[in-house]
Amino acid sequence: MPQHRGPVLVVDDDAAVRHSLKFSLELEGLAVRLYEDAAQLLRDAALPRAGCLVVDARMPGMDGVQLVGQLRARNIDLPAILITARCSPELRRRAAEAGFRRVVEKPFEDGSLLDGIHDALAVVAPGWPLRKTP
Repeated sequence: MPQHRGPVLVVDDDAAVRHSLKFSLELEGLAVRLYEDAAQLLRDAALPRAGCLVVDARMPGMDGVQLVGQLRARNIDLPAILITARCSPELRRRAAEAGFRRVVEKPFEDGSLLDGIHDALAVVAPGWPLRKTP
């Protein structure tokens, strides 16, 4: 079976969120790389050119929208999903202007985060299966 092209890059300052996302996404057959904040991701000299970003909206130092702006300035145009515990119309507007594909609210109960990741990876690798088949 073909694999998704590129990993899911999870950037969240909450270790519990990072590790639970890694666990659940790996169960789906996805490769996952974890970053504790924007600075750690920006320091990664081996950032992939394919994959998907899952970025927390509120982090110390640089928020998720600013992080994606920095990546775009470096010509890194990975599809991005913003995750947040406190969504507002202003945050949704900023996310849309920054080019996020979707804003997903925590807790992730309805499958919208996983659906968004599969949709983003399908854009990166059209024609690949959106879900792992048994």
